[in-house]
Amino acid sequence: MDSNTLNKTYAIICYCTLIGWIVSLVQVSSTEGEDRKFTAFHLRQMLILMLVGAAASIVDTILFFIPFIGVIVINVISILLFLVWLMLIFSAIQGQKKYVPLIGQAGENMLGDMFE
Repeated sequence: MDSNTLNKTYAIICYCTLIGWIVSLVQVSSTEGEDRKFTAFHLRQMLILMLVGAAASIVDTILFFIPFIGVIVINVISILLFLVWLMLIFSAIQGQKKYVPLIGQAGENMLGDMFE
């Protein structure tokens, strides 16, 4: 298996649970050179998505106490997070680099070369 296919595989794995993210992180840490940039990009995007998910969970807890409207907003937030996750995993499958909508580019600037 060539390094390009291997990096693509680890980029896909990083979107599959926290354990997959950690496995990809270990792989990136043990790889040298330019080969790891693709996987590192997807590790950063998944980290951003996990942080947004944690923040959404806190907001969901607060909104839970608002009758009817809270439940609707919670479901909308959950569906949006799921759709963004699907978009990111499909971009990794296709070998593309796509940012988390609205905040991915800013998060990328904040994280810099993390994992590279």
